[in-house]
Amino acid sequence: MDSARTATLDELIDRVTEAAVAHASDVDEQSRFPSEAILAAKAAGLLGAPVPLAVGGMALDFTDLCRIVGRVAEACSASGMILAMHYSQLLCLLRHGRNTTHLELLSRCADEQFLLASATTERNVGGDTRTSSCAVERLDANAIKLSKSCPVISYGRFADAILVTARRNPAAVPNDQVMVYLPIGQVRLTKTNDWDALGMRGTCSEGFELEAESSTEYVLSDGYETISSETAVPAAHVLWASAWLGMATQAGKTARSVVQKAAKRTPGSIPPSALRLAELEVQLQSMTALVRSAVQQYQRNWADPENLSSLQSAISMNTLKVAAAEFVRTIVGDAMLIVGMPGFANKSPMSLARLYRDSIAPSIMINNDRILQQTSTLQLISRGAR
Repeated sequence: MDSARTATLDELIDRVTEAAVAHASDVDEQSRFPSEAILAAKAAGLLGAPVPLAVGGMALDFTDLCRIVGRVAEACSASGMILAMHYSQLLCLLRHGRNTTHLELLSRCADEQFLLASATTERNVGGDTRTSSCAVERLDANAIKLSKSCPVISYGRFADAILVTARRNPAAVPNDQVMVYLPIGQVRLTKTNDWDALGMRGTCSEGFELEAESSTEYVLSDGYETISSETAVPAAHVLWASAWLGMATQAGKTARSVVQKAAKRTPGSIPPSALRLAELEVQLQSMTALVRSAVQQYQRNWADPENLSSLQSAISMNTLKVAAAEFVRTIVGDAMLIVGMPGFANKSPMSLARLYRDSIAPSIMINNDRILQQTSTLQLISRGAR
């Protein structure tokens, strides 16, 4: 950690990307957790990056977090997405945990470089994170228990703690939810399904039956309605979009390299693929502008809860998610057409096969149709931007 503090942020990110790119192919082939990249992030102190200096963190802002995620995703999509999911959970603890125990947990997250996972989805509720059938049950004045059937907890077996949503108590309505920080030592995970997917194989997004006993002090201070609107959803969408931009950027670099090499082989003439590369640049710049604008918007609104929880903010973040997911799939696919067979081949130095499979995941793993349905409902009651 001491050496990490003396290095620049770019140097720290480089350490992670070197580990990520060296093992990305094996992570994908084995459908395994990218332990090397995450260990490098821990060694660099980056898992506690947004935690305040006073409790041992780096006090990096949201823009810095998106920069980390994007750079790492260029090297390994799964590693970038894991960091994006981790940061979204850490920001929930940072913003919405206000008792002494929460402050101690933040300090431990920075000092021990905890990796945080999320358990917000639940079987039989249709993927709606704002609805829970499970509930927090009181064992006594200081202890609680919780059981949740989770269709997915990305990298759950490798996390140091899981932030779980549930109804406030057994009598609460389905959308009266809380979020509970559960150290992995207080959790029993029984795996219900494996993860052998087309893309994002390193996220290890397995399903589990989760059972836990913990302290009432580990329930975050704000209700999940507030956590979701101010942090969990918007921060996740922007961080995910930053990871997807990193993936698109890598595809663009590969396509550009191939066209430049073709141009050198035929001096004085422009390769036919150069036109396609120019079209790709239009898409890439459009995606870059979209994502960077969203990063700036969320950074700017961090201290403005009213703005963060507004209908217009929710609509904006939802449309960002859908647009960024569509952009990355299109950009990587078009880059493969430019690169041709070397991009299509799995073992080629110019292969885009893994990246292409990964690029399909953003529209499916967090389904665009569900996001669009939520957005349509919000639009029906919105009065538009003021």
